[in-house]
Amino acid sequence: QVQLVESGGGLVQAGGSLRLSCAASGLTFTGYAMGWFRQAPGKEREFVAAVSRYSGSKYYADSVKGRFTIASDNAKNTVYLQMSSLKVEDAAVYYCAASRAVATTRELYEYWGQGTQVTVSS
Repeated sequence: QVQLVESGGGLVQAGGSLRLSCAASGLTFTGYAMGWFRQAPGKEREFVAAVSRYSGSKYYADSVKGRFTIASDNAKNTVYLQMSSLKVEDAAVYYCAASRAVATTRELYEYWGQGTQVTVSS
């Protein structure tokens, strides 16, 4: 059974930082691309970042480039999202997801975590 479990969300002031973690089990971690998405109330779930397990290439939404960094630890079957210079508009539920190939569209991701809430105060 595949499980993706996010952690690390919370309340932070604008300009602050948070690191989200996503622990994967039940799949061959190195065989999947991992992505982060987010969904704010009343909005569509949107792509944030992804990392290709094959090439190590990383992809980011324009809105987070230069502020967020995705990284993975094969030994721990964990992918991270380091978020810096947070803005009020970054507040959302953040989800990690696994896909057979790196992608920026949510429809291509097979497995999803339950999400972790990130709240950014002004």
